Amino acid sequence: MLAIFHKAFAHPPEELHSPSSYNSTKRPKLPEETLNEFLSHHPHKTFSMTFGDAAVLAYVLPDRPYSLHQRLFCGLEDIYCLFLGSLKNLCSLNKQYGLSKGANEAMFVIEAYRTLRDRGPYPADQVVKDLEGSFAFVVYDSKAGTVFAALGSDGGVKLYWGISADGSVVISDDLEVIKAGCAKSYAPFPTGCMFHSGGGGLMSFEHPMNKLKAMPRIDSEGAMCGASFKVDKYTRVNSIPRVGSEANWSLSDSQ
Repeated sequence: MLAIFHKAFAHPPEELHSPSSYNSTKRPKLPEETLNEFLSHHPHKTFSMTFGDAAVLAYVLPDRPYSLHQRLFCGLEDIYCLFLGSLKNLCSLNKQYGLSKGANEAMFVIEAYRTLRDRGPYPADQVVKDLEGSFAFVVYDSKAGTVFAALGSDGGVKLYWGISADGSVVISDDLEVIKAGCAKSYAPFPTGCMFHSGGGGLMSFEHPMNKLKAMPRIDSEGAMCGASFKVDKYTRVNSIPRVGSEANWSLSDSQ
């Protein structure tokens, strides 16, 4: 999958950007170049949607209807979801959220996001922590202009993110596309973590009371790359987690 979001509202961690990107023979590409490269890898099996200058979503059509590492795309009421992997407790989650038994993981994530955005009293970290399985997803709320992404803690699915030539945020499971499009300004998306562009930023849903620290990355050429992010077990967030509507996935959009 591939998701690209304009820098005006994505607001990724500053440490993801590496000055080495512009001192190398390979420099970051513009979003349209990265999209074209992704589509060229699977010319007859890709699907993409463009939302003006704000966002691009693309994914590769699955070879089989279902697998442990399935790829899904779903859109509902201006909310779109790219999903990789599978949830072991999908049936119980669908029942909990009032969805039909046939609803897939992408449908569930959209419904959970929409419910929490509009009415949810629970913090997002608790909701994501309840998902069992190997998964990664990116949600784009095109009406609110917000991005939400998360990666499961078991390492069964890989996800990467980086910064393109114009400062846009690029998220993909295709490491080669990320490397080519973001040069040195890329890093693995941290496992057990989620990112919300509306104000929550990057945080661990496994350890929500602990801050994340940026760990410098050095490539095989000795150049600084975008930092990896790990939970700092010795540093706590100096605030009590909110449990009201402002703590949900919509954050500032729930006012």
